[in-house]
Amino acid sequence: MFIDQVNIHVRSGKGGDGMVHFRREKFVPLGGPDGGDGGKGGDVIFEVRATLNTLSAFRQNEKFMAEDGKKGGGSEMTGRGGKNLVIYVPPGTVIFDAETGALLGDLTSPGQQLLVCKGGRGGLGNQHYATSRNQAPRTAERGEPHEEKKLRLELKLIADIGIIGLPNAGKSTLLAALTNAKPKIGDYPFTTLEPNLGVANIDDDTTVVMADIPGLIEGAAEGAGLGHDFLRHIQRTRVLIHMVDGLSEDPLADYTQINSELALFDPKLATKPQIVALNKIDQPDVQERLDEIKAGFKKKKIELFTLSAMARTNTRDLLIAAHQRLAEIPVQELDESLPVYKPDVDPNQFAITREEDGNWRVTGVAIERSAKMTYFEHEGSLRRFQKLLEKLGVDKALREAGVEEGDTVFIGDFELEWQE
Repeated sequence: MFIDQVNIHVRSGKGGDGMVHFRREKFVPLGGPDGGDGGKGGDVIFEVRATLNTLSAFRQNEKFMAEDGKKGGGSEMTGRGGKNLVIYVPPGTVIFDAETGALLGDLTSPGQQLLVCKGGRGGLGNQHYATSRNQAPRTAERGEPHEEKKLRLELKLIADIGIIGLPNAGKSTLLAALTNAKPKIGDYPFTTLEPNLGVANIDDDTTVVMADIPGLIEGAAEGAGLGHDFLRHIQRTRVLIHMVDGLSEDPLADYTQINSELALFDPKLATKPQIVALNKIDQPDVQERLDEIKAGFKKKKIELFTLSAMARTNTRDLLIAAHQRLAEIPVQELDESLPVYKPDVDPNQFAITREEDGNWRVTGVAIERSAKMTYFEHEGSLRRFQKLLEKLGVDKALREAGVEEGDTVFIGDFELEWQE
């Protein structure tokens, strides 16, 4: 089944905890601190794999978690880092933050990667906190928390030439005539329920990728029929073959209707080069009206190709014309650089609120992360956290807000008692 839009949940690995440990060996009475650092958590990375052409692999699995880092050990041993989680996607995958709608990346080239969740840093062991004045520190860090995101993945097929038109115009038949694709073909509306890709040979050294898009109807840009789901695939194509059904009552009106839907969905689609092809000229009814149809298009200054996709009449000429038009268009260079994440809010900022039960709550990225990385059971780590409260200004802000001796202060999931 062709799947081109999914929602998933990803989570990086948490950093491993640093260790409070002291060297204890016979005949070494003053071994000193040797607690090792925790290992880094695994990253979540998307990578383009050329052999994929659908997002159907995400249908069975919507949650992806990288491996956590391992905790540090004695003898200054660093914990093992968590393995990165590499998620493979087809070329043309666009990744959005599902909660904010922000574009995180547009993956188009095989091998291209995008880091979406960075693994947590491993916590420091007590070996790092030894000084001449504190030779036996009981201070260490827990691993940095993981990152997690809800993502929306959209697939936009990458093709040189896109074939568009109303249902039953002959798009799939043309694709089958020109390429190795074997789309489902039937004499009823909406035979094609999903886009099909095929490779057409121009000569021994030149090929082009073609895609037929499921039939569009009036109102497709607003979601009518199948068009709303698949109009996005036309955005990647460089040239369009606009198939017009010769047996239609008004082929020119059909052509105008489809172009209107393209412009409503994305104004840039209306500017894409088009080759207009009148299909089914082998039918007697079309032959009788052919001069009249040509005259109507000529009056609008629209060049019209005529063909029969079923009988394969003039199909090769149409392919050559489309390739020539393709050669006239400069290839747009894709930006291979990864987007740089820039937070909208300073992580050191915080907010203090008084809850209905009289307790205080401190919220902020840096302060909540630091609380999760603190060993509150070790006196040294607790003192270090208190100094961080003073450095960030949380201590002063609580005093100004009116905190009193014995009040309860919540920081993230941690409950603390205020003491002067």
